[in-house]
Amino acid sequence: MTVAIVRFGGSNCDRDALRALTDVGVDAEIVWHEDGLPADTTGIMLPGGFSYGDYLRAGAMAARSPVMQEVRELAADGVPVLGVCNGAQVGCESGLTEGAFTTNESARFQCEHVHLRVERADTPWTVGYEEGEVVEFPIAHGEGRYEIDEERLTQLETEGRVLFRYCDESGEPTPDANPNGSKHNVAGVLGEHETVAVLMPHPERAALADIGGTDGRSLLRGFARAAAANGR
Repeated sequence: MTVAIVRFGGSNCDRDALRALTDVGVDAEIVWHEDGLPADTTGIMLPGGFSYGDYLRAGAMAARSPVMQEVRELAADGVPVLGVCNGAQVGCESGLTEGAFTTNESARFQCEHVHLRVERADTPWTVGYEEGEVVEFPIAHGEGRYEIDEERLTQLETEGRVLFRYCDESGEPTPDANPNGSKHNVAGVLGEHETVAVLMPHPERAALADIGGTDGRSLLRGFARAAAANGR
């Protein structure tokens, strides 16, 4: 089993992801995007950062790297793919998931801990949580506001593809608990296949007790199980 952490020019959370995944027992390695994916890839992570300096739009240039065609093909075959922060932007820009991430409502870069409500506990990513559970992950983004047209948002909601929602400590998705102005407080969504997920908050930065919090470990363990079950 190999989880490939795809590094683009400007990625800066790839080593964070490697450390966190390794700590939960995942055989992971950082892969330079121009080198393509290893033949034994059973999981893919698109890490955070500022790929290509967020030129044009955040994630737009990385989404056009040839490796993303490989990612899309493997995703269609059931290989789990996780996009976090800039990786979520790349995921949306490349068509892995619906919608887009754009400039925060505050027009500022925001780095803080936020509360998230687990919308579903029956996905590969959230099987270690309870539905409605409130967890705490950090965010660090300037373009984290999730946007999508109302018709497609209704479809996502109906299909149960909203994975996490920004909320207050009691689990209410209030406007004050929404750090960036995302539609319906959406913090993370599933792709057409439930083995594809993108989210703006950082589970890998909430996975080690000595750096402040372990709420992200369950998501990474879910990733590990999905990768192991893929068995390519």
